[in-house]
Amino acid sequence: MKKASDKSTNTEKKTFDTDKRRKHHHWLVTLAYADGEKFGRVYTDKEKATRFANRQRKSPMVKSARVAQVS
Repeated sequence: MKKASDKSTNTEKKTFDTDKRRKHHHWLVTLAYADGEKFGRVYTDKEKATRFANRQRKSPMVKSARVAQVS
Protein backbone atom coordinates (compact mmCIF):
# COMPACT_ATOMS: atom_id res chain seq x y z
CA MET A 1 0.00 0.00 0.00
CA LYS A 2 1.45 3.35 -1.05
CA LYS A 3 1.17 6.47 1.01
CA ALA A 4 1.03 10.02 -0.28
CA SER A 5 4.60 10.54 0.90
CA ASP A 6 5.81 7.57 -1.19
CA LYS A 7 5.35 9.44 -4.47
CA SER A 8 8.39 9.98 -6.61
CA THR A 9 10.04 13.34 -6.09
CA ASN A 10 11.84 13.11 -9.43
CA THR A 11 8.83 14.39 -11.36
CA GLU A 12 8.50 18.15 -11.26
CA LYS A 13 5.26 20.02 -11.66
CA LYS A 14 4.89 21.61 -15.05
CA THR A 15 4.24 25.29 -15.27
CA PHE A 16 0.91 26.48 -16.56
CA ASP A 17 2.45 27.56 -19.87
CA THR A 18 3.89 24.16 -20.80
CA ASP A 19 0.91 22.02 -19.82
CA LYS A 20 -0.50 20.90 -23.20
CA ARG A 21 -3.70 19.49 -21.68
CA ARG A 22 -5.08 22.93 -20.95
CA LYS A 23 -7.33 24.57 -23.51
CA HIS A 24 -7.39 27.85 -21.60
CA HIS A 25 -6.05 29.33 -18.40
CA HIS A 26 -7.95 30.65 -15.40
CA TRP A 27 -7.33 34.05 -13.84
CA LEU A 28 -8.57 34.89 -10.35
CA VAL A 29 -9.36 38.51 -9.54
CA THR A 30 -9.38 39.10 -5.79
CA LEU A 31 -10.81 42.34 -4.42
CA ALA A 32 -10.27 43.53 -0.86
CA TYR A 33 -12.66 46.19 0.34
CA ALA A 34 -12.06 48.86 2.97
CA ASP A 35 -14.55 47.23 5.37
CA GLY A 36 -12.61 43.93 5.36
CA GLU A 37 -14.81 42.03 2.90
CA LYS A 38 -13.20 40.00 0.12
CA PHE A 39 -14.57 39.06 -3.27
CA GLY A 40 -13.18 36.83 -6.01
CA ARG A 41 -14.10 36.22 -9.61
CA VAL A 42 -12.52 33.81 -12.11
CA TYR A 43 -11.97 34.64 -15.78
CA THR A 44 -10.64 32.53 -18.65
CA ASP A 45 -9.33 35.61 -20.46
CA LYS A 46 -6.47 37.58 -18.91
CA GLU A 47 -7.46 40.81 -20.66
CA LYS A 48 -10.98 40.69 -19.22
CA ALA A 49 -9.60 39.94 -15.76
CA THR A 50 -7.16 42.86 -15.97
CA ARG A 51 -9.84 45.26 -17.22
CA PHE A 52 -12.18 44.22 -14.40
CA ALA A 53 -9.44 44.73 -11.78
CA ASN A 54 -8.50 48.14 -13.19
CA ARG A 55 -12.15 49.22 -13.23
CA GLN A 56 -12.61 48.13 -9.61
CA ARG A 57 -9.43 49.91 -8.47
CA LYS A 58 -11.07 53.24 -9.38
CA SER A 59 -13.64 52.76 -6.62
CA PRO A 60 -12.86 54.41 -3.28
CA MET A 61 -14.30 51.34 -1.52
CA VAL A 62 -11.71 48.95 -3.01
CA LYS A 63 -8.48 48.69 -1.05
CA SER A 64 -6.70 46.30 -3.45
CA ALA A 65 -7.41 44.31 -6.61
CA ARG A 66 -5.13 41.46 -7.63
CA VAL A 67 -5.01 39.22 -10.69
CA ALA A 68 -3.44 35.76 -10.29
CA GLN A 69 -3.22 32.81 -12.62
CA VAL A 70 -4.73 29.76 -10.95
CA SER A 71 -4.51 27.17 -13.74
